[in-house]
Amino acid sequence: MIDRVIAVAGTLCMAAALVILWIARLSVPYDLYVSELGAVGMPTARVFQAVLLLIVVGGALIAVAGRGIRSRARILRRWTPSISLAVASAFFLVDSQVTCTAGCPLPVGATFTLQDFVHTLAAVLAFAAASWAILQCAFAVGHPALARFSLVAALAVAAISTAGGLMSLFRFEVVIGSRLELVATTIGLGWVVVFGASLAASAPHGIQKLVGQPDQPMDLVVVPLDPPALGLGADRHEGVVLLPDDERAVGA
Repeated sequence: MIDRVIAVAGTLCMAAALVILWIARLSVPYDLYVSELGAVGMPTARVFQAVLLLIVVGGALIAVAGRGIRSRARILRRWTPSISLAVASAFFLVDSQVTCTAGCPLPVGATFTLQDFVHTLAAVLAFAAASWAILQCAFAVGHPALARFSLVAALAVAAISTAGGLMSLFRFEVVIGSRLELVATTIGLGWVVVFGASLAASAPHGIQKLVGQPDQPMDLVVVPLDPPALGLGADRHEGVVLLPDDERAVGA
């Protein structure tokens, strides 16, 4: 029950962050990259800091609630999606305290400062950790709907953010690049909202049983048995066997 409450609280924080982010973005009458909303001197700086703090709190809460989720893929199950989400939240916390300077200059030229470097590095690592969490959940054990949604989100975020990042780095069509970055950010935050909502809607006891298995769970099997040994009639050739994980009383 407590995990469900934590998941609901985290989901509400992330949903609020997403809504406030879009309100802040729409309040600026020109195209800009997401980080520029929090740049020194921007009227949206305080609001953007609040957005990042909501992301930090929401991400941490959802990470706690989803700590039992496991990934099936070998390379992705070295650690849980919750750890990846917690790492992303930690880097977003750094971003909330170390904003970029006016214009958020690229890591080239004389205008790029140590403050910009710290902010940019933390933002990249936060986005990478969150993307890894999405990819891990694309192979989640026992959650096929979440896995399918996560796979689509992972592919979309990878394609859109790569295109937007390259446009920004090479200063090519920066208007389109900034819009692509906003779309990728929206998909990423939206995925965390859906992840948290799926945790809140799932039965905690069921989740714990499903995700602890390396492959698809199975509680009951039917195997051929010797009828006399079980006291069955001569015409009964099968019995239901209770596996160790099953707590239900099952008859033949």
